[in-house]
Amino acid sequence: MEKNYTEAERYYQAHKRVKEIRDFYSHLAVYILCNPIVIAVNLMTSPGYLWCLYSVFGWAIPIALHGMKVFNYGPFFNKEWEERKIREIMEKDSRKE
Repeated sequence: MEKNYTEAERYYQAHKRVKEIRDFYSHLAVYILCNPIVIAVNLMTSPGYLWCLYSVFGWAIPIALHGMKVFNYGPFFNKEWEERKIREIMEKDSRKE
């Protein structure tokens, strides 16, 4: 099945992709800006117990997952899987009619 996209559809897809990338970089920027504050508060209030590591590493996991999704490096539910599933559902629906 060949995809014939109009110029408007291609623009919409490109716009959506740019928004996903921008959202990831915004998420990453907040992570980079907030964690030094969390670390500083930890070191000023209780330097003997580094509870800030929970925040730093706990937040790094969602950042990594977000990046994997945005840049299509997902070993599980990637774009190819989505396309296969869409075709499968469309075929199943066409057989019911």
